[in-house]
Amino acid sequence: MATEARLREELRRLQALLGCGYDLKLVWAPGHDSSLDGEVKGRILYIYSRNQRQALKTLRHEFFDYSISQLIEPYRDVTNALIGLINRQAYARKERLVESLARLFTAQTLTED
Repeated sequence: MATEARLREELRRLQALLGCGYDLKLVWAPGHDSSLDGEVKGRILYIYSRNQRQALKTLRHEFFDYSISQLIEPYRDVTNALIGLINRQAYARKERLVESLARLFTAQTLTED
């Protein structure tokens, strides 16, 4: 069986077994000028490995990585939102302190004159 057909068959098998990743499309680009064996960009699973055995290994790796990443994405989103909120609060507190210190310094300078 040709490598690309075998990769597509394996992708369908993994999707059926895990019940996810149905939105992924496969692109086999052997010899792509990259230091990677494969990657997922958006909803496209790119396989760069040249030989079938390595390409299948890469496909499985990238599929599992993508599937696990989809599971943890909501936690990453919540964490990033929380970090953003804390950063905004810390910045507002710092600005209030800077303004207070500036007013204090200005008042002290006026009384010294």
